Amino acid sequence: PVRSLLVAIFVMMAGSGFLSTLIGLRLERAGSSTMIIGLVSTAYFAGLVVGALRAGDIVRRVGHIRAFAAFVALLSASTLAYALFAQPLLWGALRLVDGLCVAGVFVCVESWLNDRAETGTRGTILAWYMVALYSGQAFGQMILRSGNTAPQVPFEIASILVSLAIIPVCLTRSTAPVLEDAASLPLRRLFEASPLGVVGAGVTGLLLGAFYGLAAIYARRIGLDLGDTATFMMTVILGGVALQWPLGRLSDRYDRRRVILACFTATWATSIALATQPQGLLLLGLGAAFGGLSFALYPLCVAYANDRLNPSERVSASGQLVLLYSVGAALGPLGAAYSMTLTDAGGLFLFIALAAAA
Repeated sequence: PVRSLLVAIFVMMAGSGFLSTLIGLRLERAGSSTMIIGLVSTAYFAGLVVGALRAGDIVRRVGHIRAFAAFVALLSASTLAYALFAQPLLWGALRLVDGLCVAGVFVCVESWLNDRAETGTRGTILAWYMVALYSGQAFGQMILRSGNTAPQVPFEIASILVSLAIIPVCLTRSTAPVLEDAASLPLRRLFEASPLGVVGAGVTGLLLGAFYGLAAIYARRIGLDLGDTATFMMTVILGGVALQWPLGRLSDRYDRRRVILACFTATWATSIALATQPQGLLLLGLGAAFGGLSFALYPLCVAYANDRLNPSERVSASGQLVLLYSVGAALGPLGAAYSMTLTDAGGLFLFIALAAAA
């Protein structure tokens, strides 16, 4: 029933998921400071905040399928615009647009999936959603290599893939959720229903925003070349893919709170290890473990929150949870950039460890 959604999110993330890595590398090559790179990364997550605030209203007004098509079309256009001018200010504005569109897509897809899921299967279904998302991201990292001869080619390939993501959703036979009875959900009501879901989503945004914004810079500063940086990023994301289903299934069978706590604790431990700047296979192994543990946190928190909500509240809940994640993710690159300025490359994972511990 949700296969078309999973195909669509895979294709979209294959096209857009590597842009944060590519833009960070291009800005560093152009001589931009760590704080400038952090600000451009923050613009993306600020766009996620704006999108999370507005996307729910758009979905309720025009429906899931039309809203999805509109968000993806705008994302394709902004992706292609990067090839026009390599200016940090323009790229920051485009990242803002990207974030807005991606938030809209997340609200569409996550509310649709939660409408189809039941309490006993929600963790597993959201795990498969994240498998599709992160598999697309991992695949997209390999597109980084296409820019060695022509700098505009990665952006052109990205735009093509993002455009193709519209097709599975527009042609799906799965019925979109009925929205006539959709209810608004104040943040206070969401917090009362699930304090852990609210706090967990926000803190997960903080640590993953830092990672996505500055992980490529971390990799280059510990001595990795472009190819090895792409391999490191892909390994982290594939680690996230590998543990999504086992952890989601585990959370369906046992107390989700205990699974979430265990993942935060293990994320802290692997982040401390990565802060020591390991090399070779140890770096890749720790990166895979970090991805597997930290990338599972958001869907686990979303599943935990939705277990405690009425069906009519799920569109609004998706928007609120994406908003909380986005606020954290907007602050993450700035905090990590400051940490790296005070220390060295390992400051990125020291900041992430602090967020996980908190």
